[in-house]
Amino acid sequence: MDGTVLVADDDRTIRTVLTQALTRAGCRVHATGSMVTLMRWVDEGRGDVVISDVVMPDGNGLEALPQIVQRRPDLPVIVISAQNTIMTAIQAAEGAAFDYLPKPFDLPDLMKRTAKALERKRLRPGARGGDDGVAAEIDDISDLPLIGHSPAMQTLYRLVARVVNTDLPVLITGESGTGKSLIARALHDYSDRRAAPFVVATPDDLTPAGGVEAALRRAGAGTIVFDGVEDSDPDLQARLSRAIDKMDSDAPRLVAISQGDLADAAAQGIFRDDLYYRLAGVVIAVPSLRERLDDIAALSDHFLTHASRDERPPRQFSADAVKALRRFVWPGNLRELENLVNRLAVTSADDEIAAAEVEMALTGAAQSPAHTLNLADERLSDAVGRHLQRYFDLHQGTLPPPGLYQRILREVELPLIQIALDATGGNQARSADLLGINRNTLRKKITELEIEVTRRRKLM
Repeated sequence: MDGTVLVADDDRTIRTVLTQALTRAGCRVHATGSMVTLMRWVDEGRGDVVISDVVMPDGNGLEALPQIVQRRPDLPVIVISAQNTIMTAIQAAEGAAFDYLPKPFDLPDLMKRTAKALERKRLRPGARGGDDGVAAEIDDISDLPLIGHSPAMQTLYRLVARVVNTDLPVLITGESGTGKSLIARALHDYSDRRAAPFVVATPDDLTPAGGVEAALRRAGAGTIVFDGVEDSDPDLQARLSRAIDKMDSDAPRLVAISQGDLADAAAQGIFRDDLYYRLAGVVIAVPSLRERLDDIAALSDHFLTHASRDERPPRQFSADAVKALRRFVWPGNLRELENLVNRLAVTSADDEIAAAEVEMALTGAAQSPAHTLNLADERLSDAVGRHLQRYFDLHQGTLPPPGLYQRILREVELPLIQIALDATGGNQARSADLLGINRNTLRKKITELEIEVTRRRKLM
């Protein structure tokens, strides 16, 4: 890479790591913990790329974006933030950021994005500042219905941010209970159409004669959501296709929600391929809860806060209770988790909900494998096999979602690394040697898996 990078972050460690990595890659780097200093450098014409944190002691990176775009429209800005919400991604897009990455970020990934920014040198034509967009009108990010800081949700946030103010039709797919309707609502509420109607239409609403046309009229220039579109019969599919062809420039934005795989259905001739292509301008796949286990704690706290009675003190799950929630496979996704938390909010006697209460609610106290099996001589492969068979059985004859191999490896390596660190007293060098992996690899795994490391004198 060749160019000058301006780095603004109040975390000295991040500044040091980025400075070293970018310098090794051939860049010149100016690093600061002050937004005022960054803006002075911008005004002086320094830098080819900016990498900026959002929350700084003397300013806000997102609020500074419009000023940078106005003063230096050819200067790409990469936003990094620990405030990993959909609103942060949307504000970054509205402010014409070149890219957005959540913290903790993957350093090689950030380096690739920086190299791409250096190659382009200029933002896309017509990029807007954020002073008249969504960021200026939506200030409260605490009540957003979409919760989650996991990599899967960050990818989803960035995709929503890119398409929120386009006119492209959007197809939202995912298992039952994953929150597809929340994505549809976010696409409307954070868009330029948010003051116009938001209409949800099911196949039952559209089937009567004139139902499609009536729904489109109600939506006006807002957003219309075809919910459960995979259940449309051939006649309705044909009428939908014809109605979409007749839409003019004042028509609503089209959003379709499907639990099934519409692309596969179209390939098999079950769903009209011409209608599929009219609806699938952009496909947003909402991850299952099994694919975002890192969000379990935040989701559980959110549901518990809403379920707790006003007169009771704040409730919380114990650390072991959260671990028990993470071990479950959640075939019913968010809806199942919410129902469980609502039930525990009523039945739990203590302010802190214990792991035993969670396990009893999930499987029943008498069904715990530890109480029914003799595990003294069980091999690890047998225990893993038993767990995996239960996982498949819970899907009741259907296959689990793709990506099973990586998810299982992650579930195994988390306790393995935790136990190795505990056995070596938190000594990462000895743990890496014990595990037979590179020390840098171990550090990366510790960060990815959010493992807390405590040093103490304990050597085995």
